[in-house]
Amino acid sequence: MKNRKITLAPSLLAADFSKIGEQIKILEEAQVPYLHLDVMDGAFVPNISFGQPLIKSIRKVTEMFFDVHLMINNPERYIKSFADSGADLITIHFESTDKVSETLKEIRTLGKKAGLSIKPKTSPEAIKDLLPLCDLVLVMTVEPGFGGQKLISETLDSIRAVKGMRDEAGLSFEIEADGGIGADNVKAVYDAGAEVIVAGSSVLGRPDIKAAAEAIYSALED
Repeated sequence: MKNRKITLAPSLLAADFSKIGEQIKILEEAQVPYLHLDVMDGAFVPNISFGQPLIKSIRKVTEMFFDVHLMINNPERYIKSFADSGADLITIHFESTDKVSETLKEIRTLGKKAGLSIKPKTSPEAIKDLLPLCDLVLVMTVEPGFGGQKLISETLDSIRAVKGMRDEAGLSFEIEADGGIGADNVKAVYDAGAEVIVAGSSVLGRPDIKAAAEAIYSALED
């Protein structure tokens, strides 16, 4: 493995919801640190997933780092409730509100890490002035809203651009990539600059979850 840290964040959206506790335990045994929680409202994105009650219930059964990704309009309305539900990091979309900076500050005020996400067609330059408020920047590598999509290759340029801005400004936020990532392309995503890798159908959507997670790590070995 290269010296730069890599963090795998399987998306709960791909789990078998009748076996959530069992599948979380498998991730823990495989020493996977993050659990990515996609919250969708059917308005900002065309699908609906889950909300605070589910997050609060699974918080009781694991100490995994909860990486909560809010794909909802006007997320500022719900920041405190998601913080209270057990989120460790709350990511909002740049495109979802006209109160981005205020919302990022509120997340941090509540003692949580603050993340900012951009869709594939959003220029990384649009968030340049907001980067000092971020603990993580999430570059969507597919259009948000559905799992199982193919990675959009042009988004690797967005990851590189975010990394370049981070290096230029001397900041230390993490760069996360989400969408269509598996063992066959994770190295390209990593080499572009992402160190937190969201994997949905390629991990929790596989029959052998532990082996699928290990395959992604193995793909990054020298």
